[in-house]
Amino acid sequence: MLRTRLYLGLLPLLLILIGTGAYTIRVSRDMAGSLSRDLLNNYRALSALQQMREAVGVMNAAVRDTPRGDLVGARQAFEAPRAAFSRELMGQALSSAGSPRAELVVAINQAFENFVARAEPVLRSGAIGSRVEQQGDTVAFGRVLTAIEALTRRDGAAAQQTAARVEELAATTERVLVSAIIGAVLLSLVVAWRLTAALLKPIKALTSSVMAVGEGDLDRTVPEFSRDELGQLARAFNAMAAKLRSYREATLAKVLRTQRTMEATLTSAPDPVFVVASNGTIEIRNPAAVALGLAEFTPELAEPLARVLATGEHYLPADFAKVVALRDRHYLPRILAIGDKLTEFKGAAVVLQDVTKFRLLDDAKTNLVGTVSHELKTPLTSLRLAIYLLLEQPLAGLTPAQRELLESARDDADRLLRMLDSLLDLARLEGGVSTLHRQEMDVTTLVDHVARAARGFIETRGQRLTVQIAPELAGGRINVDAERLSHVFTNLLTNAAKYSPAAGLITLTATAEAGFVRFAVSDRGSGIPADSVGRVFDRFYRAPDQEKSGAGLGLAIAREIVVAHGGSIACTSEAGKGTEFYFLLPRPGG
Repeated sequence: MLRTRLYLGLLPLLLILIGTGAYTIRVSRDMAGSLSRDLLNNYRALSALQQMREAVGVMNAAVRDTPRGDLVGARQAFEAPRAAFSRELMGQALSSAGSPRAELVVAINQAFENFVARAEPVLRSGAIGSRVEQQGDTVAFGRVLTAIEALTRRDGAAAQQTAARVEELAATTERVLVSAIIGAVLLSLVVAWRLTAALLKPIKALTSSVMAVGEGDLDRTVPEFSRDELGQLARAFNAMAAKLRSYREATLAKVLRTQRTMEATLTSAPDPVFVVASNGTIEIRNPAAVALGLAEFTPELAEPLARVLATGEHYLPADFAKVVALRDRHYLPRILAIGDKLTEFKGAAVVLQDVTKFRLLDDAKTNLVGTVSHELKTPLTSLRLAIYLLLEQPLAGLTPAQRELLESARDDADRLLRMLDSLLDLARLEGGVSTLHRQEMDVTTLVDHVARAARGFIETRGQRLTVQIAPELAGGRINVDAERLSHVFTNLLTNAAKYSPAAGLITLTATAEAGFVRFAVSDRGSGIPADSVGRVFDRFYRAPDQEKSGAGLGLAIAREIVVAHGGSIACTSEAGKGTEFYFLLPRPGG
């Protein structure tokens, strides 16, 4: 294992460290043991010899001072150093027993005894002997000093030998330590080189393979140099590369299948399909799009496409007002925002749905409704006039039941005429025949005019109308056809009054909203079912279970008028809490 290899590689360094430490400990013990004791004994011996030399000198002086008269003082001066000399001499004899140094100690003892023996008569009698005797005393004293000096030289030589041994041991230790350090450094370099080669070679191979895999070369493998952790890492990497190769092959096959499926789908699609990149460049066209021969998108397509690319929200118009005419065909554009994290592609798919047949059918239907309404209006007007004349002229023999039938016929004729007028207005608005007579007017003036006209039929029902105009709209103006827009307000307020309870509150508001003016009519009636909210602006549509009468054309006409002004209309409702209809109209310069 890699740990064992590292341990074995560092083992020689450990052995050198242990050997050097053991040698250093032994040298330290020697220096602190025998050598230290030898040096200490030599020092003590030299110190004792120096004291003995001083003591015998004092004794010799005491002997010479004896003839001057004070025998007791001379004896005391002689005995004190004699005792010190004997004590030190005894200590030297004990420390030197059994060693070559003992002979020199014996010589000192003999010389000292001879010196004392010659000094005793002088100390007793107080008289100095003859010149020959004095010379003998001097010789005896000199022999003591000579013996002491001989031992001193011998101890000095021993001390020098001990110092030489210490110096030699220090030099040897220094050589051993320097050699050990040099050997350790060289061995560490060799071990580091071998371990580095053993470790870096597989690591470099692994690094090279990882970089190759990162660049897409999944066929690169790592050689297995050993069976340790590095070898296991190499085997794991090779297994990973094999799995990546398998995944790439499977992914590539899946991508190819997906690409073929997409190409087959686009080819078989009858409608033109364009795939556009985020910069607006057309990346893919299906055969229908190629046949269309569209080099670049028209403004009707370019504007919503740019909005989809910027916001990422789909553009899915549902009315024929957004239809684009290309090469005598009518297409309803469907722009879908697309994005793929894997390929980092972001763009849009433009699908031009061919609605030429539906457009022709819608035009035919609108023309038919307009024609039929126009043709029915004339006889209905005559019939209605005749009924009014019958009711206004007193006719003899007209029973109450007959008069009631005439009044019902009159009401039905009025309702039919209103319905035909609404159908004609709707046909003109959808066909673009009816033009708007726009003029700038004050928002507050418009709302107040509408409120005054609506209070009559609202308050007769016992209901209340409140008007709320945002302060930022004070003095604000809007470019509208006041007559057409009054029809929108009247329709919304009429519906609110129709479906609100007695004494109910109806609110008319005007607020500013990002370049638009938002008009809203809200009530507190029973509300509209959730599944009917999205269809209330369809022609002839009425929510189920509605008890109030109506043809279902008012909201459709209101929507066409608002759209003709360049705005939009919608509603929100919650069952049991009321309904709000609101529409947005652009502000001048907004």
